[in-house]
Amino acid sequence: MAKQHRVLIAEDQHLLRSGLCRMVSELCDYSIVGEASDGLEAYRLAIATMPDLILMDLSMPGGSGFEAIAAIKRRAPQIRIIVLTVHRSEEHVRESFAAGADGYVIKDASFEDLVGEMRLVMQGKRNTSLDVCGRCAGAPDFASATRQKAHLWDALTGRERSVLRLVVEGHTNRQVGEHLKLSPKTIEKHRANLMRKLGITNVTGLVRIAIDMGVLTLPDEEHVHHPSV
Repeated sequence: MAKQHRVLIAEDQHLLRSGLCRMVSELCDYSIVGEASDGLEAYRLAIATMPDLILMDLSMPGGSGFEAIAAIKRRAPQIRIIVLTVHRSEEHVRESFAAGADGYVIKDASFEDLVGEMRLVMQGKRNTSLDVCGRCAGAPDFASATRQKAHLWDALTGRERSVLRLVVEGHTNRQVGEHLKLSPKTIEKHRANLMRKLGITNVTGLVRIAIDMGVLTLPDEEHVHHPSV
């Protein structure tokens, strides 16, 4: 029999929390070990029960989900955490992964999508890493992944690199345009080109792969290697 992963659900809305508990507990390879209705309770239960996986809302009383994620990861980095939230903004995605989240799911996703993300996360994988780096199941080839990320970065124009950096920092099209002295329409075109080159179909995925690539630490050198377009 496959190992049963122990799950803690942190969600302040009682109906949603109870529904999630029921559906997750019906999965053959998962069991519920606790429920939390606020950030502080989520932290206390995580340390007390040491679950394998936490489904974490971001907007809860008693401390934000970001704070709870960071605190839990400091004490127990082996616990996997999936953010389950209504927030679609790039800033929320970026801050969630910066705090230590392992996955990010919007609440209007199907339960099948959530389960798929849970299984990927429990295997130590992320959708963005798999799609772009071509990793297979099992231990990842970090050297190969690093080379692939560098190749993707090199394939971007200087202007696309600048746009990507600003997107990861949470700027809107208008703000990026003001910074680069370009129109929002031109910025939208650059973002579309970025998503095409990186194999991403939405802005949330673009932010996630940018964070996974570590774009804020990669060299820009726009004026040296690539002309503005």
